[in-house]
Amino acid sequence: MAVSPREAAHRAASDAERVAWVDEQDCPLGGLPRAELREQGLIGRGTFILLFNSRGELCVHRRTLSKAVYPGYWDVAAGGMVGEGESYADSAARELFEELGIADVRLREHGRFYFDEPGNRLWGAVFSAVSDAPLVLQPEEVMEAHFVPPAQALADALEKPCCPDSLEALRLYLASV
Repeated sequence: MAVSPREAAHRAASDAERVAWVDEQDCPLGGLPRAELREQGLIGRGTFILLFNSRGELCVHRRTLSKAVYPGYWDVAAGGMVGEGESYADSAARELFEELGIADVRLREHGRFYFDEPGNRLWGAVFSAVSDAPLVLQPEEVMEAHFVPPAQALADALEKPCCPDSLEALRLYLASV
């Protein structure tokens, strides 16, 4: 599918952005451009933010087709790569605002996990937040979003393409509550 000039510019800037580079124990090694980290099969840091409404429903969204990893897949978490020198918590707050327009909410951390798949190796920190504020979707990253019970999100993942790393984040969250 053709990519709009705006999406192409966003993707180029995103690929050039320096992200946290770590080893298999999550010890910092420095920062690298996102595309270089991916191309060399190195490990980065990522955040996964599970957004719930006050009814306990989870926000699931569909990634745009221009995404480098899992294009068009359903995602149960907002999030992204941690920037060089950025903390997991700061990244989580930034990503939640960038992707879904949610700010000034309490973020609760639920642990970390290591995810290793070709083209996507990372240490992920899992956060949750509760908000009933209207979603403001970032058009370069999110095509659509809606809220469903967490069990429905897991059931839907058996029938629709869903980001495996964010499903791992959801499982970690469910085991912690």
